[in-house]
Amino acid sequence: MRIALCLTDTKSAPWIEGLHAALPDAEIVDWTPGSPQADYAVVWAPPQQMVDEQPGLKAMFNIGAGVDAITKLDLPPTLKIVRLDDAGMSVQMAEYVCHALIRHFREFDVYEAEARQGRWVYRKPLSRADFPVGIMGLGVLGERVARAVQQFEFPVLGWSRTPKSIEGVRTFAGEARLGDFLVNTRVLVNLLPLTDATRGILNRTTLSALKPGGYLIHIARGGHLVEEDLIPLLDSGKLAGATLDVFHQEPLPADHAFWRHPKITVTPHGSARTLRSESIAQIAGKIRALQAGQPIAGVVDPQRGY
Repeated sequence: MRIALCLTDTKSAPWIEGLHAALPDAEIVDWTPGSPQADYAVVWAPPQQMVDEQPGLKAMFNIGAGVDAITKLDLPPTLKIVRLDDAGMSVQMAEYVCHALIRHFREFDVYEAEARQGRWVYRKPLSRADFPVGIMGLGVLGERVARAVQQFEFPVLGWSRTPKSIEGVRTFAGEARLGDFLVNTRVLVNLLPLTDATRGILNRTTLSALKPGGYLIHIARGGHLVEEDLIPLLDSGKLAGATLDVFHQEPLPADHAFWRHPKITVTPHGSARTLRSESIAQIAGKIRALQAGQPIAGVVDPQRGY
């Protein structure tokens, strides 16, 4: 069995070492143009050339949760694209969302600004009931975030493409229910996969539909947000603020207005990082299952794009 790695902007040596330990009988190599045919590929943002030169691949494993860099390629219809189910990312996402949510709700950003001025200021406590949290995307990551937010006793809503049921979460499904979801949400968390249907879904219209004082926590893909729509909503007071982890261009250019806006918190696409050991164990387990003719979880539906 031959496994080829193509990890753009990621060091492959630790992955090769880990995969050798998990699959000692496999030949594991870095892909280069003209490489021999492999049975499986482990990738991050692979080029079209790799796909074209490896027509015999049985499956391609992505080392992150988002597969939009793969689905935009011209892929053979028989090739299985497999995403990570979790691999330690969901708890990181939950941490990030809860931190951003509580920082906003408890007004810690205001306290920080006052402290820099040497001012001791008391602020009246707010009610959690007035801050319903709406989560867009209820897959493995979204469900984990929803359960974490519930622990802090905020009302939790969820929206997904197809109906989902999560205890204690008021769920909405399909385009027809998106408006109902938004008008009942004050803090919007985006965890959607990036597809043709979701590109630009965070725009002037959808963000304006949030409850007064709406707040955006954006941790999915940069392409979801129409960036030029955000600052006018903040400046008008329609939105109270935003925490942004993903952007159209990364790294975010130094002259981008998001860096300087007082109502925007920027983080460098770090809401959840791939944990290598957990990811390797998951990928190796799925390769063994495929070799044995068994079904696996995480196979991407090419029609839906996730």
